[in-house]
Amino acid sequence: MNKLVDVLRTSAHSDKAKALLSLELLGNKAVGIGDHSTGDFYKNAEEALSMLVDADDRLEAIDKYFNIKKIL
Repeated sequence: MNKLVDVLRTSAHSDKAKALLSLELLGNKAVGIGDHSTGDFYKNAEEALSMLVDADDRLEAIDKYFNIKKIL
């Protein structure tokens, strides 16, 4: 069970890092948007925020239900 929980925790941390990077790039490096419309910009921001919230929720659930030593 420890290895499974480690994999789930690592996946959630990875998604969290991706979401934070996406939000940083959208907020600070808007030049990377290219030919996308503002609708695409807002959609991407919403998707990144949802990914961040989901990752945080997953980490919280792992900590709540699986009281196993954290690897990260």
